[in-house]
Amino acid sequence: MARTTAMEFQRKFGEFQHQAQREPVEITRHGRRELVLMSADHYDWLVAAARRTSRTTEAQDVVVEAVRRAEMDPEHAALDDLMK
Repeated sequence: MARTTAMEFQRKFGEFQHQAQREPVEITRHGRRELVLMSADHYDWLVAAARRTSRTTEAQDVVVEAVRRAEMDPEHAALDDLMK
């Protein structure tokens, strides 16, 4: 993702506008991420993707059972400690 300061963004708006058609542009202020400029198509895709998500409480029984039976790879066993 491209990155620029708010001051540079103001000076070169047209350039960043064209760049945002290809990839999101992160705009920082005082060294901190503040905004992301992206094409309308990219934004629409993100919104549509967010709407496609579903709640775990709405999962079908077969999915819940599959998760219940699933086992974690032993190499990630240390992650259990984080849940305590």
